[in-house]
Amino acid sequence: QVQLVESGGGLVQPGGSLRLSCAASGRIFRINTMGWYRQAPGKQRELVATVTSGDTTNYADSVRGRFTVSRDNAKNTVYLQMNSLKPEDTAVYYCYLRTGGNYNYWGQGAQVTVSS
Repeated sequence: QVQLVESGGGLVQPGGSLRLSCAASGRIFRINTMGWYRQAPGKQRELVATVTSGDTTNYADSVRGRFTVSRDNAKNTVYLQMNSLKPEDTAVYYCYLRTGGNYNYWGQGAQVTVSS
């Protein structure tokens, strides 16, 4: 089994920054993709950013240029640096992992609130 533990959420003012971290543990043989999704109240879960084992990144248009996803393969950890935050970025952010065998795992979610 694989566990994902997120940290770094919280309350920030518009224009501020936050950094999310997600550490994976358990029976992990090979990780393909890691990344982040988010879900705002009343909305569907949506992609924020992902990074493959080859360091190819993918971003939602709404966050490109403001958010940066990165990973530390030695630590099985993925990060999301969020800058220039807007109220519409408010959501629960979920860490995501896909193994080489195409199994998907999710973290428990981290609340990010952008408000003055």
